[in-house]
Amino acid sequence: MELRVIDKTDEELRIEIGGEDHTFMNVLKGALLETEGVTAATYDVNPEQSGGQTDPVLSIKTEEGVDPLDALADGARNVQDTADNFTAAFDTALDA
Repeated sequence: MELRVIDKTDEELRIEIGGEDHTFMNVLKGALLETEGVTAATYDVNPEQSGGQTDPVLSIKTEEGVDPLDALADGARNVQDTADNFTAAFDTALDA
């Protein structure tokens, strides 16, 4: 996964996330929308002039005083925690 910051202000961030598709982007967007201080989160996969697709571009808006990079880190941790909890529940179910 490659990350490239396209634009960043005090309350907004646009970042390209290379190598990912709708599956991951929807999970990350959902986690961001549940993150305290995030007012909006969306992503777009824009068609290039060649007819292909670009890597997803994630856009985050936050409340005043909330750094969007910190919000992204919190959202990513939420995704990891959810995956870890699912793995633990699955392993417990297998052992039962």
